[in-house]
Amino acid sequence: MAQNLMALIIRSSAIHAAGCYTTSRIPIGRRVAEYTGPRISKSKADELYEDSPLTYLFGLGEGKVVIDGHCMAMFINHSCDPNCETGEDDGRVWITAIRNIPPGAELTYDYCLYDGGDDEAICNCGSGNCRGTMYSPAEVRKRKIAAKKAASKKTGKPRGQTPTGRRARA
Repeated sequence: MAQNLMALIIRSSAIHAAGCYTTSRIPIGRRVAEYTGPRISKSKADELYEDSPLTYLFGLGEGKVVIDGHCMAMFINHSCDPNCETGEDDGRVWITAIRNIPPGAELTYDYCLYDGGDDEAICNCGSGNCRGTMYSPAEVRKRKIAAKKAASKKTGKPRGQTPTGRRARA
C-alpha cells in the first residue's frame, strides 16, 4: 500500500549536529521516510569507514549487509524515548511514527546498536529514560557481563566473591 511521505527538513539539532524535522503533523503508524543508499557488505563498510568518526550505516537482517545512507532518513537521530521506529518490509527499511508527532518536532528512533567495538556510542538524547548509550539494552547487558568477566580475570577472583574469600549473596 503506497503512502504519501511527510514534508521533512534538516536543521540544527540539540541531539547531534543536524536532525530531521517534520513540517506537518504525523499520525501514529504513518511511514515517515525510507532509509536508502547503496547496499554493501559489513566487511566493505568496515573497510570504507575504519577511520571515520561518523557513519550513516543501517544494518539489514543479521547485519551482514548494510545500507550506506544517502537519504533524508540518515539525519534522523537516536533517542532512548523515540517518536519513530524502523522496520524492514520486503527488503526496504521504513521509519514509522510510533505516536502522533506534532509539526516542528525532531524525528527520532532508537538505533539499538549492536556492533561498534570499543566505541562507547554515547547518547545525547536528553530523555528522562536515557541509557547513556545508543547500544541496544541487550548489547548493554552483554557488555556489562563481558566487563565483569574481564575484571574477574584481572583480579583472579570469581565473580561475586568478597575480599574475605566468601561468596556474596545474590
